[in-house]
Amino acid sequence: MSSKDKNNPRVLGLIAGMGQLPVSIAAEAKKMGYYVVGIALQPPADESLRPVTDEFHKVRIGSFGGLLALLKKLAVTEAVMAGKIPKKLLYENKKNLIPDIKAVKLIFSLKDRADDSIMNAVVNELEKNNITVHKTTTFTKNLLAPEGLLTRHKPSREDMKDIEFGWEIAKKIGQLDIGQTVVVKKRAVMAVEAIEGTDEAIQRGGALAQKGAVVIKVSKPQQDMRFDVPAVGIDTLSSMKKAGAKVLALEAAKCIIVDKEYFLKEADRAGIAVIGINPEHR
Repeated sequence: MSSKDKNNPRVLGLIAGMGQLPVSIAAEAKKMGYYVVGIALQPPADESLRPVTDEFHKVRIGSFGGLLALLKKLAVTEAVMAGKIPKKLLYENKKNLIPDIKAVKLIFSLKDRADDSIMNAVVNELEKNNITVHKTTTFTKNLLAPEGLLTRHKPSREDMKDIEFGWEIAKKIGQLDIGQTVVVKKRAVMAVEAIEGTDEAIQRGGALAQKGAVVIKVSKPQQDMRFDVPAVGIDTLSSMKKAGAKVLALEAAKCIIVDKEYFLKEADRAGIAVIGINPEHR
């Protein structure tokens, strides 16, 4: 049965990439009384949303017209976007990313291919079609990193100096819409996140640091909470363990910790310190 046939007036279209964040959002949205329609963008999304949504659909990631048509067919007027869409897909998997006419028009309307340019254009097009795009944080308040030490292990004085040093650099690359993560050791930048994403940046920086790196993840100064909200999860911890990184600093109230309780428990098991930083209190 289609969502538009339901008596529940609160229908939420969950437009999903990869990772566990969409699953967490689906669960929270249902608690809030929404009838949740999961739409997996493939690639890279899998079917992990299917069991936790009221309806589940798949759309090829290059089919923007197909996505809009589906949302219209299902009478969806509220949406949220969550989950990773690795930008390197644009360069590695062109066969599955052949854009439809609607996507081509959107691409050619852009001034550049920066993340914010692409996502702002997508949001604007959704809103032109009378679809309100909610902030991701509307459904993740319980997952936002709090301020203070979040693990038993704590950063050393030297680590805190690295956090202070790396913070401004992370904010600068965010302002330039390059990435949201830097890897630092002894006040030297080992890696900045770019098109490869957080996990690969951590591994690259960790390899150069040869153990003991500090990872800093922040929101962009111009962060739009409707998309590309900084998030960490178990994959982040796995990358840090492989890289021998020992500290993860997150911007408090701006960075999502997916499956937070389990994440922090695993960080403790791995000997990794996690700290939430409020920039106003630095």
